[in-house]
Amino acid sequence: MSQTRHIVIIGNGISGITCARHLRKLDSDVKITVISGESKYFFSRTALMYVYMGHMKFEHTQPYENWFWEKNRIDLKEGWVKQIDFNSKVLLFTNGDSISFDQLVIATGSKPNKFGWPGQDLANVQGLYSKQDLELMEKTTESGVSHAVIVGGGLIGIEMAEMLSYKKISVTFLVREAGFWNNVLPKEESELVGRHIKEHHFDLRLNAELDEIIGDQNGKVKGVKTKDGELIDCQFVGLTAGVSPNIDFLKNSDLDLKRGVLVDQYFRTNLPDVFAIGDCAEFREVPGKDRKNIEQVWYTGRMHGETLAHNLIKKPVQYNPGVWFNSAKFLDIEYQTYGTVPADWEKDNAINFYWEHSSGKVAFRMLMDQEKKILGVNNFGFRLKHEFFDKAISQGWTGEKVIAHLSKANFDPEFYAPYINEIQKVYKDQFGGEFTPSKKSFIQKLLGARL
Repeated sequence: MSQTRHIVIIGNGISGITCARHLRKLDSDVKITVISGESKYFFSRTALMYVYMGHMKFEHTQPYENWFWEKNRIDLKEGWVKQIDFNSKVLLFTNGDSISFDQLVIATGSKPNKFGWPGQDLANVQGLYSKQDLELMEKTTESGVSHAVIVGGGLIGIEMAEMLSYKKISVTFLVREAGFWNNVLPKEESELVGRHIKEHHFDLRLNAELDEIIGDQNGKVKGVKTKDGELIDCQFVGLTAGVSPNIDFLKNSDLDLKRGVLVDQYFRTNLPDVFAIGDCAEFREVPGKDRKNIEQVWYTGRMHGETLAHNLIKKPVQYNPGVWFNSAKFLDIEYQTYGTVPADWEKDNAINFYWEHSSGKVAFRMLMDQEKKILGVNNFGFRLKHEFFDKAISQGWTGEKVIAHLSKANFDPEFYAPYINEIQKVYKDQFGGEFTPSKKSFIQKLLGARL
């Protein structure tokens, strides 16, 4: 490829950096520039909470040494893009700088949602997504904050609650739904997570909706009012009611936008030589079964970046993400999901298998179609292998085959084998099947007695 071709990437999150790295692997000559106002160097966003809690320093969240970028001839520019002249192919920065490009990749990620609440712009009111959010949270909770209100549930809300709790700041959750994250989780899983939150001494308020954030004479938050008229005193408010594509600077331009930057299956926008990937990209057509137009998770961002890098250097291929997958933690309970497990699975006329351990902290759900072929799985409290379920769902295994071979999915058989055995027994009791539940060794029996 010509040395003069200059590919500029706006955003140094997982999608932008993956794209840059794979561009260099595929082409030794192309000029690559990555732009970010958030931080000069790529960092692990999920590690921000550990920086806040003092478990690591911010520089420890950087997967690559600083020399990595120069060695791989990936130029880094720290700055905020104010405007893009698509006709002239020039980026304009807030500090007056400008940079030209031959091809542009927009990978600007997400920003916390705000829904026009009165007081949402007061001091000590914020979301948690960026390095700047972390720094602001560290500063505002350093002193003078004894109680916080978190608006919205989900994974970011759980992280923020855990962070605040570490600093001995009590937390009230305001969740407008009847169950925690019950727009994503079925009833039983939502209740499992809700119980776990309360066991950690968080004040979880379900069916509670924010009406107003109340400020003091200095412009700082002093409390919130719910739709029911309840007043809750607090000195910090976390807004964790989801995220949305970070595309405000692109509005009123020639770029086609909806919720995000609209792209096709090759990540092409409506403008020549302009592409979008990651959290800010919105597919015009859903990219496969069980997928969504906007998918804001780490591993899809990585796949976006790798696919687009290939398409910019070699013969373009369509994005093919395969079986849906996500994983996270609710405090100390691990969560994994594969395939299709909607919150209201009954409307899809699916066949359901659900098992929950007597501890109330471990659960396994499998949905099947009317031919008893696996549709999806939710797993709480222990880890199962991604490749097992990717294969089972893509190949249309029956539920019986999945359960019969479930021990092969066990990520840590020494510790978690008793769960597999119990799941198999309960499934066989409910649905029958020509398989024998896994036998427990003496050590596993001892572990099972402790669980």
